[in-house]
Amino acid sequence: MTEAAPRKRLVDRVTARTVDEAEVVASVLLAIAVAHWLGAANVYWAAFAGYMVMRGHAGETLVRGLLRITGTGAGGLLALAAAPFLGWWPAAAAALFLVGGGALYAAITAKRSYAWLFFGLTFAMVVLDKLAHPDVALARFVETRVLETVAGTLACLAVSLASTLTLRRIWPATPSPRPAALGWHPEAARHALQAATALALLVGLSAWLHLPALSQAAIGIMAVMLVPADSIGASGLMPVSRRLVQRFLGCLAGAALAALILFVAQGSPPLLILGTILGVVIGRHLENGDHAHRYVGTQFALAILIVLVPDSYADAEIRPALMRLAGVLIGFAVLEPVLLAWHWIAPSRQVAVRSKDDAPGDI
Repeated sequence: MTEAAPRKRLVDRVTARTVDEAEVVASVLLAIAVAHWLGAANVYWAAFAGYMVMRGHAGETLVRGLLRITGTGAGGLLALAAAPFLGWWPAAAAALFLVGGGALYAAITAKRSYAWLFFGLTFAMVVLDKLAHPDVALARFVETRVLETVAGTLACLAVSLASTLTLRRIWPATPSPRPAALGWHPEAARHALQAATALALLVGLSAWLHLPALSQAAIGIMAVMLVPADSIGASGLMPVSRRLVQRFLGCLAGAALAALILFVAQGSPPLLILGTILGVVIGRHLENGDHAHRYVGTQFALAILIVLVPDSYADAEIRPALMRLAGVLIGFAVLEPVLLAWHWIAPSRQVAVRSKDDAPGDI
């Protein structure tokens, strides 16, 4: 047997999908370390970026990271500028209607959709935190959110560059399609208007019922409404409802595994880190599958990260995952009636076609 035979067997067994899963694990772990080094206040957010920004080509990873940083910074700055005028809930509802709806429309139709998504998400998070906690230091909140995003992006870029020079020479990744601006799109505009209505209703209901997890609910609304323009059609009810269900199932499954790992680890950092690696691999493997439920994998991994990546491993608990689940359910309760109302008003319209990949971006 020649020396090349074992190497060939290894090359045959390992796939580009396996390499991607290894890359994202390395990226998440490095993002956690960098976030701790930079003194970030919410380390799990850096881990989120380390998971979501990672791509198989260093150039794509860099662009995606820069878009995430730009959107986060711009949305945070706009929210800081508007915050003094948004202490009254009707003003906050109007602001979320305009900014959230506009950002979602741009995220569906514009070339730099990932930046627009995080522009809207960050604006919503800052405004809703201001409503829930009037005394919160918003400038510090925005600063640490940008810092965490930078930490995750730096980790992704370092891992992606290293992989490009080594592993990806043997197992190259398939390049992502180049994004293109769509111009005026009436179905996307109507779709964004529905999301804007749900965001405004969320603020009104929270003022009346004092709902928890407002930021998570707003994030959920915008995330599930972000579907490709060609899958909206005359009604986004079916693709969005499918994403809502998958978001809930992924969060629920991830929270269940995270709770089991917490019980087994009993505060042991090595076991919590091993659990993080396991959860990230499972989530990414599901996300990379050739099936219609890839979004479940993304949400599974993020639920793992929000629990098993605390600021201090001594403080790891299940509560963050429960708050994320609460946000998903509240977002479902607010958004679904808006979608159903439109669907009933126009019953003769055709239902949107199903898209193979209806998750162009998320957190």
